[in-house]
Amino acid sequence: MNNQNLINFNFNHLKTTLSLYFFTLGSCLLGFSVYLFFESANFSERLITTWSGQSLFWSLLIFFAALFLLFLPIEFLNSFKFINTSFSDLIANITFAILTSLFFLIFFQVLLPSDTLILQEVVSLTRAISFSGFIVIPILIFILNNLERRFSSLDKSNFSIVLLVWMFASQFFI
Repeated sequence: MNNQNLINFNFNHLKTTLSLYFFTLGSCLLGFSVYLFFESANFSERLITTWSGQSLFWSLLIFFAALFLLFLPIEFLNSFKFINTSFSDLIANITFAILTSLFFLIFFQVLLPSDTLILQEVVSLTRAISFSGFIVIPILIFILNNLERRFSSLDKSNFSIVLLVWMFASQFFI
């Protein structure tokens, strides 16, 4: 009878996972936009674009796309508490992290063409975020579930920890 609780997924876990994914994607795209802005001002050694006007255009375009992605979790999802207190929460969080990463990996691979070097970089950035959601985030969720029993103060900062680790882990998969 206790195993029946595993089937009752709370869709707040999905909203939280989507919030984390959109915050990570928006933050990484914001960083890429800043890089392109520095490239337009000739502060970068590696050049992705052929001239500074093109890099400024892509910088502004990616900047506004990143702002839109950062806007989505705040206005529509509104779920900023990462609940990871029981075994069923652990299973739900890991399942939704993997499924969300898989969905967006396929979505961005099909949606975004890789005609230009900038779009190739954006596709590799989205791929890195999805792969870190496959590998690092489930391990982190499991570790946080075990540490939360020992340290009660982790309950308040779980969302921030997962978000920061997801952003930093995506940088290693590029």
